[in-house]
Amino acid sequence: MERSDNKRKPYQLVSREWKKENTVIKLKHTEIGSGRITLIAGPCAVENEDQIFTISEFLSKQGIRILRGGAYKPRTSPYAFQGLKKEGLVMIRQAADKYGMNVITEVMDTNLVDEVYQYADILQVGTRNMQNFQLLRALSKIDKPVMLKRGMSSTMEEWLLAAEYILSGGNDKVILCERGIRTFETATRNTLDLSIVPLVKSVSHLPVIVDPSQGTGIRELVTPMSVAAIAAGADGIMVEVHNQPEEALSDGEQSLYFDQFSELVDKARKAARLHDKAMDFESEKILI
Repeated sequence: MERSDNKRKPYQLVSREWKKENTVIKLKHTEIGSGRITLIAGPCAVENEDQIFTISEFLSKQGIRILRGGAYKPRTSPYAFQGLKKEGLVMIRQAADKYGMNVITEVMDTNLVDEVYQYADILQVGTRNMQNFQLLRALSKIDKPVMLKRGMSSTMEEWLLAAEYILSGGNDKVILCERGIRTFETATRNTLDLSIVPLVKSVSHLPVIVDPSQGTGIRELVTPMSVAAIAAGADGIMVEVHNQPEEALSDGEQSLYFDQFSELVDKARKAARLHDKAMDFESEKILI
């Protein structure tokens, strides 16, 4: 059967037919999609002041310019830790400001957009909310970047159409994030679909980040999958790091110890150079 490459795609603004050059997301301390590999790191959830400041200090010494950390946590169980909410937002903002970092954190509902906007540099849409169209419409009206995680059972077309909601409302600062999809395999938390990275980048101008922590759920797999993501053409990696993973209130089993993260940085740097790229913190053009 002949391929129908010329068939009109259901998404428009996110496609390379609309914009051929890559979209670059400019932040205070770095850029995403400019050709360098961006590392985003931090705990799954902000737990207390000591935890987030300890992790932030360590990451800043590693050159990390974007700090992740959840204040509002969507959890499968109603009895699991749900996050510190506004208190967590205040803590991660203070830690990021002290160590010269940007903040990315999840927004779960339309009524939280204004609150999260005050503290975050990038607002994250989680896998469960990828097709929360009211939330996407609300985020289309803001002037800050949005990271859109792929739905756990979503096709590429559904993912890009979700991004289209944000762009069609006026916000073209969208970052796509592959975080694993649900398949028949149970050995890992999810199935990290790295083939989607070059495929999406061939049809869309939006930058693509990979989250191997959520994608695998296994600490020992995070570094090799990070290196593989760089080889696949990802614009960056987002991983979970904790000062005491065994005591983490959420996702401790997939959070890296400090020494493991240092090893990841070294291997990511080598992988980037192998593919004629550099890490964002090696740039002489880091935005201040």
